[in-house]
Amino acid sequence: MVTVTSSERAQRFWSFAGEIRESAGTAWGRVPPPAMILVGIVSVQFGASVAKQLFAVTGPIGAVALRIVFSAGIMLAVLRPSLRVGRQAWPAIICYGVVLAGMNMLLYQAISRIPLGVAVTIEFLGPLTIALIGARRLVHAGWALLAALGVFLLAEGGRIDWLGVVFALGAGVCWGGYILAGSALGKRTSGHDGLALAMAVSAVMALPVGIVQGGSGIFSWTALLAGLGVALLSSVLPYTLELEALRRIPPRVFGVLMSLEPAVAALAGLIVLGEQLGWRQWIAVCCVVVASIGSTRSR
Repeated sequence: MVTVTSSERAQRFWSFAGEIRESAGTAWGRVPPPAMILVGIVSVQFGASVAKQLFAVTGPIGAVALRIVFSAGIMLAVLRPSLRVGRQAWPAIICYGVVLAGMNMLLYQAISRIPLGVAVTIEFLGPLTIALIGARRLVHAGWALLAALGVFLLAEGGRIDWLGVVFALGAGVCWGGYILAGSALGKRTSGHDGLALAMAVSAVMALPVGIVQGGSGIFSWTALLAGLGVALLSSVLPYTLELEALRRIPPRVFGVLMSLEPAVAALAGLIVLGEQLGWRQWIAVCCVVVASIGSTRSR
């Protein structure tokens, strides 16, 4: 009978993790970047729909904490990133981690009060604003007015939770920062080491707040299993795909494809949560999506 020591088991595990990492790297090279982004969009929005069902047990921030902690743990275990990424990379890693945690905490607070599709549509004003900054052509003013019309239609009737709107706007500011930080992270790091380290930074930020809000609820088996699923759907898969895509396509193309996010969020809310939007709200979503695509393409 052959006895396998604990050190040999550990070596086998890390060898297997290394093989997974190399295979994943080869596979990424064969997948077209637009397909990566579209899969990431669908994954993150359906993951958010699943996370919203956790709020009764963990609270919004507790769900964020579970999602980010599990995501960081998976990435650190599989990727085993080196801390020697260079002095220029660390500011980008820390900035990415901070805006990532802020974006998710604010968005989950928003979707606990307003429908997912509405929250993501408002949140999308962040990257849309970045696309319009510095624009001097008349057509860009038209795209801005179209986006403003979308926001007006969302708020019409006064039947919206304004605190949820404020949280969504804050998430939008963080989303704009996430795009800029993600571009810097992709340029200053190689592979996915920077992303894994940034997720660890986010976990350090989110976990204490999540424990305060969620209490013992976040440690129940139901919450832990659901949190693991949300982590895979909403963080590990989409962020890996987006970072890889940003390395291979211009930001303009990335922005056009990401413009579909509000529409996918509305569909995910409808299918998973049964959140039915009125016709004004669907028109509002379309206005913001078209404004984003138009402003990105025209630049």
